[in-house]
Amino acid sequence: MAGASLVALTSATIAPVDRVRVDKWLWAARFAKTRSAATELVLGGHVKVGGERVKPAREVAPGDTIEIRLGAVRRVVLVTALADRRGPAKVAATLYEETPESREERGRLTLERRLGRPLGADLGTRPTKQERRRLDALRRGQRRR
Repeated sequence: MAGASLVALTSATIAPVDRVRVDKWLWAARFAKTRSAATELVLGGHVKVGGERVKPAREVAPGDTIEIRLGAVRRVVLVTALADRRGPAKVAATLYEETPESREERGRLTLERRLGRPLGADLGTRPTKQERRRLDALRRGQRRR
């Protein structure tokens, strides 16, 4: 029963269209939680199709290369299928294929974050009021990026 419903969802979610708007595709592929967040991602210059900065209405087709920057992480993916509706995560994972270089870079960044010392680790003892305020200011500055 579960297999039959997945097949029905798969065929309903992956549309038989030739092209889809890049913001709609990003939302369907689960790179953004909402359509408006996907549009903001594109308008902010965090998305490039074929190496060029694009507008949200730019259409993508299978075979296009999309570069997406989410925070400090840069992902380069190859569009393998199109969808104009958001579906299950398993279906969204079939819409693209990440390049090996992008995967390696993400792994390296994850390892650096894991091995890096946490902010304030060099303080040692309990901070004074002045040190705590400085630490809070550092944390606020790091979150804004």
